[in-house]
Amino acid sequence: MVQSYGGCELDVERGPDWLFVRPHGESLRGHEDELAEQIWQLLEQCTTHRLVLELDDVGSFMSSLIGQLVLLHQRICNRGGLMRLCGLSAANRRALDASRLSGYFPQYRDRNEAVMAVRPMQPR
Repeated sequence: MVQSYGGCELDVERGPDWLFVRPHGESLRGHEDELAEQIWQLLEQCTTHRLVLELDDVGSFMSSLIGQLVLLHQRICNRGGLMRLCGLSAANRRALDASRLSGYFPQYRDRNEAVMAVRPMQPR
């Protein structure tokens, strides 16, 4: 479901124990500094602190967006939660590497990998 928060459009889905958020890249322009607060409010409303942030629709990382990711990650960790990134472009992975933050954020190819990293597949 697409929701608009302070000018940013976010696809938001609730899964068991997780909130999945996909920001729409074009809507982020000029609103990067609001992203952490908007997603934090969603987490609080859903009473979960496990987030998969799907970034495949986000263009090049700006320093302000990286700062928002750090802020959000700290808030979630302080509540005992988890934040995982997926769908990062090669350029955005390099931006995290350049800012020495690639090891700070767990990164996965897609939502399924991000969730399964916590809960291994169970035999049927």
